[in-house]
Amino acid sequence: MQRIEGRAQHYAWGSPTAIPGLLGLVATDEPYAEHWLGAHESAPSLVSGAPLDALIAAQGKDILGTATMDRFGGRFPYLMKLLAADRPLSIQAHPNREEAEAGFARENEAGIPIDAPERTYRDAWPKPEALIAVTPFVGLCGFRDPVRTVYLIEQLGVADELGSVIAPLTQRKGSAALAQVFLDVLSFEGGRLRLIDLVVDAAADHTEDDAELGDLARALVKLGNAYPGDRGILAALLLNVVTLQPGEGMFLGAGNMHAYLHGVGIEVMANSDNVLRGGLTGKHIDVDELMRVVRFEAEEPTLLPVDAVGPRTYHYGTSAPEFTVWRVDPGETPVPVPGSGARIGLVLDGDAHLTLAGATLDLSRGESVLLSAGDCATVAGTGLLYVSGPGI
Repeated sequence: MQRIEGRAQHYAWGSPTAIPGLLGLVATDEPYAEHWLGAHESAPSLVSGAPLDALIAAQGKDILGTATMDRFGGRFPYLMKLLAADRPLSIQAHPNREEAEAGFARENEAGIPIDAPERTYRDAWPKPEALIAVTPFVGLCGFRDPVRTVYLIEQLGVADELGSVIAPLTQRKGSAALAQVFLDVLSFEGGRLRLIDLVVDAAADHTEDDAELGDLARALVKLGNAYPGDRGILAALLLNVVTLQPGEGMFLGAGNMHAYLHGVGIEVMANSDNVLRGGLTGKHIDVDELMRVVRFEAEEPTLLPVDAVGPRTYHYGTSAPEFTVWRVDPGETPVPVPGSGARIGLVLDGDAHLTLAGATLDLSRGESVLLSAGDCATVAGTGLLYVSGPGI
C-alpha cells in the first residue's frame, strides 16, 4: 500500500481549473485536460519517485499478482484518469486487440517513429474504456438509429439541403448505409463544405427545445463554436447524445464512435494510447484505418450497471478483462477496499484512511493509492473513493 503520484496532460481542450480544484492544486492559465494514474510508458505514475512501469519491470509478480501476470504478462493492464473537458474532444474510436497488434506491427515495419504525428498505433493494446461522471457530463456515443437521425435532421429544417447526403439512410438498411454516409461526410470538399455551417446555424434555432432535438442542437452548436467548418460536425449528426449525471457511467467498447463534449469524469481504460480520429481535431486522421475499425451498427447508449457489492461499495460492470471499477461511498466504519490484483484508488471530496496490517495511510482529496495484489486494506473517512483494478 503506497501513495502514487499521477501525471498531468495539458491538452488544449482541457479545463484550467477543474482538475486543479479536485487535486487541491493552484490553477494556472494552462489547460489541465487529464491526470494519469497508471504505468503507460508515455507518462507512468510515480511511486516514491520511481516510475510505475519500472517498478513493475523489477517487481512484476509482487505488484500485479499471478492472475494478472498469467493473463497480461508484465504489463499493468489498465490506465485510470481524471478527465476535464472544457472543449469537445475529437470524434474517435479505438481498436480491438487483434487490430491493435496488427496495426502496431505494420507501423513498426514501416519505420514510423512511435512519437510521429502521423502514427496511429502507439502500442499493441486495445483501448476499451469506461467514463464515470464527476460533474454532469455530455458526450456522443455510438450511432443513432438511422430512422431517428433522418427525423431529427427534418426537425432541424435541413433535410432538403442534406438530401443527397442522408439518402442512403432512407434507402438502405444496416451498417452499409451508416458507413456510406459517415465516409461521405468525412470526404466533403469544395462547395459541399457550406453544409456544415448551414447545419450549425439551423441548430442554433433549436437549442431551447426539449428532449432529443434540443440535446442534438446544443451539441452541434458547441461543436461549431469549437471547430468551425470541421467535417466532424456532420459526422456528429449520426451519433447519440448522452448526458451523464454524477456517479453514472458508460462503456465504450472497440469500434464505438464517440466524443466527449463537456464535463469532468473518471475514465478507466485498457493500458493503451491508440486513438483513431474522425474529426474535430488538428491531429492525424487515417480515414481508411478508421473505416476498418469502426463498428457501423445502430445502438442505444446504455448506462453502466452499478451493483451494490458490500456496505457503501458499488461495482460498475464492464465486459473488459483489462479493468473494472468500484466506488466506495463515505463512512466512518472501515470497509474492505474492493477487488483483487493491483488496484489504484483515487479520493474525491474528502479524506480517506486506509489500514493494512496495523499501518494507516491517510489520503486527502485528490490523492491516490496503489494497492499491490496481496494488499487487503480497509478504508473509512469522509472521502469518495474510486478504485480501479483488473477485470479478470
